[in-house]
Amino acid sequence: MAVAGVDGPGAPTPGGVATFAVHDPATGEVLAHVADRGPADALAALDRAVAAADGWAATAPRVRGEVLRRAFDLLVERRESFALLMSLEMGKPLAEARGEVAYGGEFLRWFSEEAVRVQGRYGEAPEGTGTMIVTHRPVGPCYLVTPWNFPLAMATRKIAPALAAGCTVVVKPAELTPLTTIALAELLREAGVPDGVVTVVTTTDAAGVTAPLLSDPRLRKLSFTGSTAVGKVLIAQAAENVLRTSMELGGNAPFVVMADADLDAAVDGAMLAKFRNGGQACTAANRLLVHESVADEFTRRLAERVAAFVVGPGTADGTTLGPLIDDRAVASCTRLVDDAVARGARVVVGGAALDRPGSFFAPTVLADVPRDADLMHREIFGPVAAVTSFRDEDDAVQLANDTPYGLVAYVFTTDLACGRRMLGRLRTGMLGVNTGLVSNAAAPFGGVGQSGLGREGGSEGIHEYLDTTYALEPHG
Repeated sequence: MAVAGVDGPGAPTPGGVATFAVHDPATGEVLAHVADRGPADALAALDRAVAAADGWAATAPRVRGEVLRRAFDLLVERRESFALLMSLEMGKPLAEARGEVAYGGEFLRWFSEEAVRVQGRYGEAPEGTGTMIVTHRPVGPCYLVTPWNFPLAMATRKIAPALAAGCTVVVKPAELTPLTTIALAELLREAGVPDGVVTVVTTTDAAGVTAPLLSDPRLRKLSFTGSTAVGKVLIAQAAENVLRTSMELGGNAPFVVMADADLDAAVDGAMLAKFRNGGQACTAANRLLVHESVADEFTRRLAERVAAFVVGPGTADGTTLGPLIDDRAVASCTRLVDDAVARGARVVVGGAALDRPGSFFAPTVLADVPRDADLMHREIFGPVAAVTSFRDEDDAVQLANDTPYGLVAYVFTTDLACGRRMLGRLRTGMLGVNTGLVSNAAAPFGGVGQSGLGREGGSEGIHEYLDTTYALEPHG
């Protein structure tokens, strides 16, 4: 798959433009060079979005939906090339990359259907004095900032509802993984997205590119996925022009295993919730909270599974765990594990960086992790499973809620009443009951507290890109 830096979807990098290298985290080798855009380029991208805004908003919802459906069909045709590209630039095993193509494609398909289902209201005022009309219209040009860990799905999860709603967008992918977004923009162009409706800005100066966009009154919406620290800065900047914001921020997901849980199912769920994408996911199980009566057995079974991982480049046959995104991620995992061990945690499997080319950290299980360990309060973002025991349901709830974050939680129990109680007691935007995977294009994805604002996916997702207008028509 040929990709290049872009001004607009698919446009080649002009001669003389500064570039930056994109590396394969499994080897450190350079995969490609892309254009390193600056503030003036970002404003030029916004110019394109503004110029195209009225035309795209006036495009019939059915037509917008058909364009997104064509994009879905093209992505299905090219699933292997997109999977390979993601595996190369991000490091995930090909099997997981194929899964992301399927997941990311679902947002194109789902919002192709939602484009024609934006409903308003028409009815009599309660006082009988007139007719109330409620309608929705596109919010306007949007700025979408996507992370490196799911470079396709995070882009489609934002772009698809924006386009379905009739908005134009400027997309800034993470500098570590821009190639997938560039390829997606080209695919959208082929599917029929007009010039200026989707423009990609690749850069190593995220702050310098973002600031002038957020201060420009023509921009009306910001959607960001990334760390809570950066999200807070962006919210403050967005406040100046009172921008609509959607913020999918950090997580510290508890994975609660009750005494009555099916341990085989719980271990299966932990393998998925903790180690999918090498643990580099905001939805990753950050704290494995296991009832004291089953903690040792759960840890033993989990360690057996983790020890069987085949670590290597994502593109290699048989690899089940790829590299971390870069050496900084390896260093972070090392610090968190060392801190936990110094405080009394026990290494059951792994526990250190691997001495080989690329950015690899051994898949790790820690037992007896103390509650004051740093990794109990910070996102690990790596293949480290930290097991801590609890006494009873109240203790589990207190532990699970001991965080300012609230993106997702997981509970394993054979007691349906317990599962329903936990739904009411845990402070979280999403809950998996006896499952380690909750994400679905048809469901509202998002958190509470410092995990963010707004929702992506589901029927709720398109309304993040719509303004509501109310009119009253008095009777004669």
